[in-house]
Amino acid sequence: MSLLFAALIALPLCGAARAETPLTAEEFDSYSQGKTLTYAMGGEVFGTEQYLPNRRVRWAFTQDVCKIGSWYEEAGLICFVYEDEGAPQCWKFWREGEGLKAQFEGDPEGTELSEVAQTDKPLLCAGPDVGV
Repeated sequence: MSLLFAALIALPLCGAARAETPLTAEEFDSYSQGKTLTYAMGGEVFGTEQYLPNRRVRWAFTQDVCKIGSWYEEAGLICFVYEDEGAPQCWKFWREGEGLKAQFEGDPEGTELSEVAQTDKPLLCAGPDVGV
Protein backbone atom coordinates (compact mmCIF):
# COMPACT_ATOMS: atom_id res chain seq x y z
CA MET A 1 0.00 0.00 0.00
CA SER A 2 1.41 3.37 -0.91
CA LEU A 3 2.17 6.05 1.65
CA LEU A 4 -0.21 8.54 0.04
CA PHE A 5 -3.09 6.06 -0.11
CA ALA A 6 -2.50 4.96 3.48
CA ALA A 7 -2.65 8.57 4.63
CA LEU A 8 -5.81 9.18 2.64
CA ILE A 9 -7.79 6.23 3.92
CA ALA A 10 -6.95 7.21 7.50
CA LEU A 11 -8.60 10.60 7.04
CA PRO A 12 -12.32 11.24 7.62
CA LEU A 13 -14.71 11.51 4.76
CA CYS A 14 -15.21 15.12 3.75
CA GLY A 15 -17.23 15.43 0.60
CA ALA A 16 -19.73 14.01 -1.78
CA ALA A 17 -19.17 12.53 -5.21
CA ARG A 18 -18.46 15.19 -7.82
CA ALA A 19 -19.96 15.53 -11.27
CA GLU A 20 -17.57 18.23 -12.56
CA THR A 21 -15.85 17.70 -15.89
CA PRO A 22 -12.31 16.51 -15.21
CA LEU A 23 -9.36 18.36 -16.70
CA THR A 24 -7.61 16.66 -19.59
CA ALA A 25 -3.86 16.05 -19.39
CA GLU A 26 -3.29 19.09 -21.61
CA GLU A 27 -5.50 21.32 -19.45
CA PHE A 28 -3.88 20.07 -16.24
CA ASP A 29 -0.37 20.56 -17.65
CA SER A 30 -1.20 24.04 -18.92
CA TYR A 31 -2.56 25.06 -15.51
CA SER A 32 0.05 23.44 -13.27
CA GLN A 33 3.42 23.51 -15.05
CA GLY A 34 5.92 25.85 -13.44
CA LYS A 35 3.79 26.26 -10.33
CA THR A 36 4.00 24.98 -6.79
CA LEU A 37 0.51 24.30 -5.45
CA THR A 38 -0.48 23.71 -1.84
CA TYR A 39 -3.52 21.52 -1.19
CA ALA A 40 -5.79 21.28 1.84
CA MET A 41 -8.41 18.81 2.96
CA GLY A 42 -11.15 19.81 5.33
CA GLY A 43 -9.47 23.16 5.93
CA GLU A 44 -6.11 21.62 6.97
CA VAL A 45 -3.04 21.89 4.75
CA PHE A 46 -2.33 18.42 3.38
CA GLY A 47 0.76 18.84 1.20
CA THR A 48 2.47 20.74 -1.58
CA GLU A 49 3.47 19.74 -5.10
CA GLN A 50 5.82 21.44 -7.54
CA TYR A 51 5.01 20.81 -11.20
CA LEU A 52 8.17 20.55 -13.29
CA PRO A 53 8.74 20.24 -17.06
CA ASN A 54 8.07 16.94 -18.81
CA ARG A 55 5.29 15.98 -16.38
CA ARG A 56 7.69 15.57 -13.47
CA VAL A 57 6.69 16.54 -9.92
CA ARG A 58 8.12 17.05 -6.47
CA TRP A 59 5.65 16.30 -3.64
CA ALA A 60 5.79 16.64 0.15
CA PHE A 61 3.19 16.05 2.80
CA THR A 62 3.24 18.94 5.26
CA GLN A 63 6.40 18.72 7.42
CA ASP A 64 7.72 15.71 5.46
CA VAL A 65 10.53 14.93 3.00
CA CYS A 66 10.11 15.56 -0.72
CA LYS A 67 9.40 12.77 -3.16
CA ILE A 68 10.21 12.95 -6.86
CA GLY A 69 7.73 11.55 -9.34
CA SER A 70 5.92 11.96 -12.60
CA TRP A 71 2.34 12.06 -13.79
CA TYR A 72 0.35 10.77 -16.77
CA GLU A 73 -3.26 10.63 -17.89
CA GLU A 74 -5.16 7.37 -17.83
CA ALA A 75 -8.88 6.97 -18.49
CA GLY A 76 -9.54 10.66 -17.82
CA LEU A 77 -7.60 10.68 -14.54
CA ILE A 78 -4.26 12.26 -13.65
CA CYS A 79 -2.06 9.54 -12.15
CA PHE A 80 1.11 10.11 -10.13
CA VAL A 81 3.98 7.68 -9.58
CA TYR A 82 6.65 8.52 -7.01
CA GLU A 83 10.21 7.22 -6.75
CA ASP A 84 9.65 5.07 -3.67
CA GLU A 85 6.08 3.89 -4.27
CA GLY A 86 4.94 1.34 -6.79
CA ALA A 87 1.22 1.90 -7.24
CA PRO A 88 0.02 4.98 -9.14
CA GLN A 89 -2.11 7.53 -7.28
CA CYS A 90 -4.92 8.60 -9.63
CA TRP A 91 -7.01 11.72 -9.19
CA LYS A 92 -9.77 13.59 -10.97
CA PHE A 93 -8.87 17.30 -11.14
CA TRP A 94 -11.25 20.10 -12.05
CA ARG A 95 -11.24 23.90 -11.88
CA GLU A 96 -13.31 25.52 -9.18
CA GLY A 97 -13.18 29.25 -8.61
CA GLU A 98 -9.58 30.45 -8.86
CA GLY A 99 -7.97 27.06 -8.22
CA LEU A 100 -8.09 23.30 -8.52
CA LYS A 101 -10.05 20.65 -6.74
CA ALA A 102 -9.02 17.00 -6.77
CA GLN A 103 -10.77 13.78 -5.84
CA PHE A 104 -8.89 10.55 -5.20
CA GLU A 105 -9.96 7.72 -7.52
CA GLY A 106 -11.60 4.87 -5.69
CA ASP A 107 -12.86 7.11 -2.89
CA PRO A 108 -15.81 8.97 -4.46
CA GLU A 109 -17.40 9.74 -1.09
CA GLY A 110 -14.49 11.40 0.60
CA THR A 111 -10.97 12.30 -0.30
CA GLU A 112 -11.17 15.74 -1.85
CA LEU A 113 -8.36 18.27 -1.93
CA SER A 114 -8.59 22.00 -2.65
CA GLU A 115 -5.81 24.25 -3.89
CA VAL A 116 -5.22 26.85 -1.16
CA ALA A 117 -1.95 28.49 -2.28
CA GLN A 118 0.05 28.93 -5.46
CA THR A 119 3.55 30.19 -6.17
CA ASP A 120 6.16 30.02 -8.91
CA LYS A 121 8.88 29.39 -6.31
CA PRO A 122 10.33 25.87 -5.87
CA LEU A 123 9.08 23.55 -3.16
CA LEU A 124 11.20 23.84 -0.04
CA CYS A 125 12.27 20.33 0.82
CA ALA A 126 12.99 19.23 4.38
CA GLY A 127 15.25 16.46 3.08
CA PRO A 128 16.86 14.26 2.03
CA ASP A 129 17.09 16.01 -1.35
CA VAL A 130 17.51 19.57 -0.09
CA GLY A 131 18.39 21.86 -2.98
CA VAL A 132 17.52 19.33 -5.69
